Amino acid sequence: MSARVLSLLVVDDHMIIRRGLIQILSEAPAIGDIREAADGAAALRALRERAVDVMLLDIALGERDGLDVLKTVRTEFPGVGVVMLSVYPESQFGVRAIRAGAGAYLNKGCSPEALLDAIVRVGSGGVYLTPGIAELLARSVRSNDDRAPHESLSNREFQVLELLARGHSVSDIAVQLSLSANTISTYRARIFDKLQVRSIVELANYANRHQLFGLAGSDQHQRM
Repeated sequence: MSARVLSLLVVDDHMIIRRGLIQILSEAPAIGDIREAADGAAALRALRERAVDVMLLDIALGERDGLDVLKTVRTEFPGVGVVMLSVYPESQFGVRAIRAGAGAYLNKGCSPEALLDAIVRVGSGGVYLTPGIAELLARSVRSNDDRAPHESLSNREFQVLELLARGHSVSDIAVQLSLSANTISTYRARIFDKLQVRSIVELANYANRHQLFGLAGSDQHQRM
């Protein structure tokens, strides 16, 4: 019996990333039809036209982030496997993505072999966990009764938290996330309330204390 050939939807807001992934994956015998989408709205339209076996989904997608798209996919298309592929390290969004229903979470620095393994595993209904994600999940289970305040943040609030902690202004964050400055200010107020901090300095100190982003307060945030 021959192995199943999987259909794939590549979702990333950078064309060069999408085309590079398509070129690499199209050479794999396990991958058949490959479509692409530049943002969350286009991805959902594509799925509504014709579902696929696996969606390869970035987190940073502008107005509607990948974790928000993942939530909709899990509701509307429960049979579609989702592999999150992001520039963000596993420690930031890996556990959140798996808990939200992703079958795998990989950093964009992973090898093509690891990416293909994850796609095949998720496409067959399984879950692909890197050693790092497995350890993070184990830690979260052990500490579930004593969750840190930042665990209560929504996915979007967590993104805003990172940018604030790295020293970005409200207006800068609004541009990066394609949202209004008023919306970002609202998120900031919610974050301050949930973390019980009163200033950006206290926020950065909180991020450093919990080792959330590595270089809190710096301006080294980059997206791919």
